[in-house]
Amino acid sequence: MFEEKSVLVGMSGGIDSTAVCSMLLEQGYRVEGLTLVTCDSGMQAADDAAALASRLGIPHHIADVRDEFRKLVIEPFIDAYMRGETPNPCVNCNPTVKFRLLQEWADKLGCRHIATGHYVKVEEKTADDGQSRYYIVTGDDDRKDQSYFLWRLTQQQLARVIFPLGGMEKPDVLAYLKRKGLQSAAEGGESMEVCFIPGDYREFLRANIPDIDTRLGGGTFVDSEGRTLGRHSGYPFYTVGQRKGLGIALGYPAYVLKTNAAKNTVMLGREEQLLTRHMLIEPPAWVDKIPGNLCVRVRYRSHPVACDAPVPTEDGRWLVRLRSTVQAITPGQSAVFYHGNTVVGGAFIADQRGINQWIPKNNE
Repeated sequence: MFEEKSVLVGMSGGIDSTAVCSMLLEQGYRVEGLTLVTCDSGMQAADDAAALASRLGIPHHIADVRDEFRKLVIEPFIDAYMRGETPNPCVNCNPTVKFRLLQEWADKLGCRHIATGHYVKVEEKTADDGQSRYYIVTGDDDRKDQSYFLWRLTQQQLARVIFPLGGMEKPDVLAYLKRKGLQSAAEGGESMEVCFIPGDYREFLRANIPDIDTRLGGGTFVDSEGRTLGRHSGYPFYTVGQRKGLGIALGYPAYVLKTNAAKNTVMLGREEQLLTRHMLIEPPAWVDKIPGNLCVRVRYRSHPVACDAPVPTEDGRWLVRLRSTVQAITPGQSAVFYHGNTVVGGAFIADQRGINQWIPKNNE
């Protein structure tokens, strides 16, 4: 049996996780910290977290998981780009590495709960079948809400997690740390968007696939009719919706419409060609029965758009009809479904090729 008010906090050594540790201590929890070293640059974060844990008077643990992280997150990230997708590694990391390891270490350390500095909430609700379900709910700070990244967390993980910052806004967290005399943490920088890539992902791909330029350089830019427009440096270096850095002048603002890994082509077109009211997704996962009044977000910073419930196609993908147009549907990103401010399901955005055959004629 675990002590009820015991919690293991995922500590990065930064602003949010430091605030979480301090807040939970104030609430009477027995707090311990865990820092996961996922890449070579993570040792500095582990040292920072250890120093902050010492100041707070809590035990701190370090887990070197670089090999595991490479296998479960970095290699799938590289593979996705090589398939012509644009992956979001946080969506994979959270359930398979971060929260799984927090749960495993919590078991070893006798901690009932786990906690992180994500700006979200978790709520337990009774479903139609009488069973309890745990739901991710958007954070109060719209600019920091991270619910989009967490749709793949399991019920077992959500049953144990605490998100102390879900009801706060970032400036309030900073002010809290300063009141507590933790200015060094409050003055620290924000986490990088992709923790294992310090700069441009293209250079990361080159470092991990040394012959990528030889293999894929000199591919073809094409238009929506298949006509050759020029040469590009390799399809993995482009993403749907990209405008800058194309290295080609067409006499009008050109955008990436899609990439084709098999042909090493990148299709360019005008901005309006990125607009759509339909998309194809991989088989979706739902917390419970699909509710009415669905909305979907197709990327982290996008606004939720009202949509119909997905319907299966004959080739194993699912079609989603959107109630208004969205721009730059990007294979590899996530489609996260909401009912109000509650996450009710999610899926990976699939390859969009052949979508027109599945769109009912009256919906065009």
